[in-house]
Amino acid sequence: MRIPFLSRRRPTVSVIRLQGAIGLPARHGAAGLSDAGLATLLDRAFRRGRPVAVALAINSPGGSPVQSALIAARIRRLSERHGVPVHAFVEDVAASGGYWLATAADRIWADESSVLGSIGVISAGFGFADLIARHGIERRVHTAGRSKSWLDPFRPETPEDVARLHRLLEPIHAAFKAQVTARRGDRLAADRDLFSGEIWVGREAVELGLADGIGHLDPTMRQLFGDRVRLVPYGQRVPFLRRFGISADDWVDAASERAAFARVTPQG
Repeated sequence: MRIPFLSRRRPTVSVIRLQGAIGLPARHGAAGLSDAGLATLLDRAFRRGRPVAVALAINSPGGSPVQSALIAARIRRLSERHGVPVHAFVEDVAASGGYWLATAADRIWADESSVLGSIGVISAGFGFADLIARHGIERRVHTAGRSKSWLDPFRPETPEDVARLHRLLEPIHAAFKAQVTARRGDRLAADRDLFSGEIWVGREAVELGLADGIGHLDPTMRQLFGDRVRLVPYGQRVPFLRRFGISADDWVDAASERAAFARVTPQG
C-alpha cells in the first residue's frame, strides 16, 4: 500500500559551516577548525538522513597546514565512503588553508567579491636584537644542541637560520600545490602561476580554475536538487558560557581572526 504523503521523500543537503582560523589553540576551550573538533560533526553530516550532497560554507583566512590537510582528507574519505558529492561555497574568503579546505569539494562556488587563493606558506615574526642592545639589555641563552635557539627574535638573524627555515617551508608548499593539482586537475589555468601566494576575486578565480562558478548556497542547491530540497545545518557545539558572550578568550580569538581576515579581505 502506498501512502501518498510518504511516497516522495524530500532530498536533503547537509550544510557545514567552516568559519575562522584553522587550528585554534586548545586553551581557548572551543573545538575550533581542527580535525579532532570536526570529526563527529562531519561523520553525522555525511551519514544522517542519506543526504544527496554536503555543502561546505567556507569563510577562513587559513591557519595550520596540517589541520587543513587532515580536515580535507577526512571530508574526501567520507564523501567516497558514502557516495555523497561535496560542494564548497566561499563567502568572504577561502585563502591559504581555507582554500585547502575548499579543494576537498567536488565543485567550488564563490560570490563575485569572494577572495580565493593564497596558495603559499608563510612564517613571520619580529626581530628585537637592535632594540634591546640600545637599552643595554643582554640576552642570555644556554642550550644543549646548537640549533635549539635558532631564529631567536632577540638575536640577529643568520643566513643559516633563514636557509633552514626555507627547507621547512618548501615541502609544506609542495604538499599544498600537490593537493590543489590533484583536486582541480586540468581545470587550472596552465598559463598562470597559481602557486605564488597571490589571491584572486570571484570571477577571475573561476576563469583561472580555482572555482567552478559564481553561486550562493541556497539557490544553487535548489537549482541542482529541486525546490523541495531540505538544507540541514550541522554546527559545532558552543561552550555554555560562550552562548552568553562570557569568555575572556573570545576577545583574543576575535582580535587574532580579525587580523588574519584583514590581511586578505578588502574592507568596504
